[in-house]
Amino acid sequence: MQIQENISLKPYNTFGLEARAKYFIKVESIQQLKEALSLDAYPEKFILGGGSNMLLTKDLDCLVIQIDIKGIEIIEHQEHHVLVKASAGENWHEFVLWCLEHDFGGLENLSLIPGNVGTAPIQNIGAYGVEIKDTLQSCEALNIETKAIETFTNEECKFDYRESIFKQDKKNRYVIVSATFILTAVNHKLHMDYGAIATELAAMEVQQPTIQDISKAVIAIRESKLPNPKEIGNSGSFFKNPIISKTHFDKLKSNFPEIPSYTVSPTEIKVPAGWLIEKSGFKGKTFGDYGVHKKQALVLVNYGSAKGSDIFELAKLIQKTIHQLFGISIEMEVNII
Repeated sequence: MQIQENISLKPYNTFGLEARAKYFIKVESIQQLKEALSLDAYPEKFILGGGSNMLLTKDLDCLVIQIDIKGIEIIEHQEHHVLVKASAGENWHEFVLWCLEHDFGGLENLSLIPGNVGTAPIQNIGAYGVEIKDTLQSCEALNIETKAIETFTNEECKFDYRESIFKQDKKNRYVIVSATFILTAVNHKLHMDYGAIATELAAMEVQQPTIQDISKAVIAIRESKLPNPKEIGNSGSFFKNPIISKTHFDKLKSNFPEIPSYTVSPTEIKVPAGWLIEKSGFKGKTFGDYGVHKKQALVLVNYGSAKGSDIFELAKLIQKTIHQLFGISIEMEVNII
């Protein structure tokens, strides 16, 4: 475990933004994490996971601790289900593929989501009708103050749409070190009703899909719409889909009959932020070396050497425009650093 100085964080964030860490350390075990957090010579510390859900707008004048704790293990294997524990530093998509190789079901709809296992519960990542909360049994987290490992059950995580207790009451107080999932071992429940999964399966000429087929369909859909961060810097969906009142939605629908929607409750409607952004004229728009992706309006992109502060200003402009046009406030899903 070695502390480095003046390290570029460009390889450590999927936006590919140039920002520097005054001090940098990579930890590969819980013990190393405890030791790094106990370094009194560096009072300010920043925890870095897979770098997939953040926008770096400045250099970090502190000790950046990059979580690289690895390991996947089967905790319990029953006839119908299995408990699988993954360490925080495991790449999320590679972990999903590991589960599929073992024919464990439940995470296939979450294929190809960038980032690491440790940050997935914080955001309650989700895609194509499935969220982390549907399969997570518990997660272990290190209390930054006491250095003790505490276990949070699914209920204690207080999951909501792109939300958890780690973004609310426990924000900046814990570091997730592992997550345990309860997955199906047989009789997998397939989720094919959301998005274009059924259409993609038909194009693949799959009539009796497996969980592996679902994953392949999701990957194909995501690759067709979303830019690969290794080729074009991005952080996936930049904004949350807003939830508005049915009364508000009905008024909008009278002006925009084509507006898509998802019913959340008898009084609440979810509207796709991507549609709002596209309708506002931002889809495919470029501003020098950054802009809005041409295939998916939810994705802001860095085409080369953009500054995080420029992308942040674009995000605020999009928010302002949508509020003016639709009376809707859309929230950033990405953490602004």
